[in-house]
Parts: sequence; C-alpha cells; structure tokens
Amino acid sequence: FTTFFRQLPDPAIEDQGKDYIRPILNKYAALCVRCPDYGTRTNTVVLVDSEGHVTFTERNMINADVNQWKTSTYEFKLHS
Repeated sequence: FTTFFRQLPDPAIEDQGKDYIRPILNKYAALCVRCPDYGTRTNTVVLVDSEGHVTFTERNMINADVNQWKTSTYEFKLHS
C-alpha cells in the first residue's frame, strides 16, 4: 500500500500548464494520497487465479485517522 505507482491522467490535461500542473497531477494521482482535507480512505485489491479462485482484500481508514485501518479479506471461487 505504500508503493508510489502513478496513474497517468488524461494526456489532454497533461500539456495544460506543464511545469505548474505536473507536480499537482503527480500528487493527486498517487496510489495513496495524503493532503490536507483530501486523501485515500480505501484501497482494494482483487486477485483471480487461473482456476477461478478469487481473493478480495480491502483496507478502510477508520474515523478519518491515517493511523487506523481495518483490513477485510474475502475468498471465493467463480462458477464456470
């Protein structure tokens, strides 16, 4: 959850403001955003293997406290 992969925004937006907007876009496109009054509250991962086994894991922030998280995992098999 702490890896900083970036999700690229729309290419049409990237050219607007170039040097000014790029740092802002990078900040808000991070996997886990931490800014005053804005940020990531939930992370979800869904894994499906070749035999149809599914693992669904979700991490949710508790009471808007960045130090308190609840993780839930569900596993099931897809029907053919």
